[in-house]
Amino acid sequence: MALLNPGDTFPSLTLTEPGGRELTLPDALDGSFGVVLFYRGSWCPYCKAQLRAFERSADRFAEVGIKVFALSVDDEATTAELVDKLRLNFPVGHSADAAEVSALTGAFTNPDPVYLQSTGFVLDPAGKVAISVYSSGAIGRLIPEDVVGLVQYLAAHQD
Repeated sequence: MALLNPGDTFPSLTLTEPGGRELTLPDALDGSFGVVLFYRGSWCPYCKAQLRAFERSADRFAEVGIKVFALSVDDEATTAELVDKLRLNFPVGHSADAAEVSALTGAFTNPDPVYLQSTGFVLDPAGKVAISVYSSGAIGRLIPEDVVGLVQYLAAHQD
């Protein structure tokens, strides 16, 4: 398991949304900056707070040119219920294979029950990692204000 560092290309990862639509990262960035959030599950209060915070920041993210994507091991029905309950308008993938995602990205996993620990990536428009935030537990995650500030800095200092 290798951690992704700044400058690394984000690996090809497919998110399946409730309803069956599939998106492949980093291709789905379409030239935008991106945030990829792995969350522990719909049962996690910290995860729900983070997802809500990113949804509340949707207008600001749109102004700056940031797309948000989230993923967990939750099944399709649980994910659909969470998306509806939190009124999330960004793509949220379900039924992730924790071992596969961990092997690709270095995300930490919980062994029993199996789930991905909170992990966040900010990607540049080329699909390269600008920053990675790995957590081995409930706390330690990206927050929208930091993401906006980082993206504004990166955009202002592009070659």
